[in-house]
Amino acid sequence: MRTIDWNDESNSIVMIDQTLLPLEYKVIECNTLSSLCEAIRSLRVRGAPALGAAGGFGVALAATLSSAGTMDALIRDMDIAAKTIKATRPTAVNLAWGVDRVIDATSDAYDVEGIRDITLSEAKNIANEDVATNKMIGKHGAKLLKDGDTVMTYCNAGRMACVDWGTALGVVRSAVEAGKKINVIACETRPLNQGSRITTWELMQDNIPVTLITDSMAGHVMRKGMVDKIIVGADRITGDAVFNKIGTYTLSVLAKEHEIPFYVAAPVSTFDFEGWEETVTIELRDEDELRFCRGAQTAPADVKVYNPAFDATPMENISGIITENGVFHPPFLLDEVLP
Repeated sequence: MRTIDWNDESNSIVMIDQTLLPLEYKVIECNTLSSLCEAIRSLRVRGAPALGAAGGFGVALAATLSSAGTMDALIRDMDIAAKTIKATRPTAVNLAWGVDRVIDATSDAYDVEGIRDITLSEAKNIANEDVATNKMIGKHGAKLLKDGDTVMTYCNAGRMACVDWGTALGVVRSAVEAGKKINVIACETRPLNQGSRITTWELMQDNIPVTLITDSMAGHVMRKGMVDKIIVGADRITGDAVFNKIGTYTLSVLAKEHEIPFYVAAPVSTFDFEGWEETVTIELRDEDELRFCRGAQTAPADVKVYNPAFDATPMENISGIITENGVFHPPFLLDEVLP
């Protein structure tokens, strides 16, 4: 199934619970706004494109659940829901983009039921378009890979981070689909191990060769000549930096030192056309994510913790950004990526 979708029978959002992978594959249902927000905060659903769909479906869910009898009252309920959803992951621009797109789509509605119909239709459009967008990202990115290449990736930018197919891993899938033999080196991605838990699971499901390493091994394998390209995803792209899972910046510095192309694969919806690095708020995660691992204590319970979810990679460290509209090489103007 898709990573996230809408169930027409129960009028609810269904998603794969990514916190349980790879030990358990489980589909969960969100039939309240609070359950959706909990799923977003706890990373049951994660990844920029998937969060865009979650934001859209969240507004549709709020409209469905509202008992408002007038358009004004329903719009107020939706606005409250929109602010609540956006606050769950402030750095991930796609979440707010999905929310705003569905809200904006209701401007031509004539009645309450019209608003409800439009919100759901637009949310489904976001999900469907995400799959098509990722296929185009994959098509453009696959041209950058040679037969026999080994690609290093970080965190999870595969179908679990999207509605389907994936961004960074979508490039790999498209290259394999085109007949190229591609190997992948997946960094574990501490502290929540999205690379080891999710990326390796995804690739093994597709029979794509993958080797898992710890994050601290990245420089070692680059120096030994084991990496041809690096492809990562993105949670927000501003005019001067790419925000992605914490540790991405470190990889970019190592890649630059070893003269390895460093690519970012992301849809245009991830671009923040008005923001700059200094304007972005980086989400701080729960301190216990570092003090514990899968329920086992790994540090003193009262140790001070700094746990940012993302870091910023400057454009000068990036070889190119792969979008549905093509591959763009910095320096460039953000509006150049638009069709």
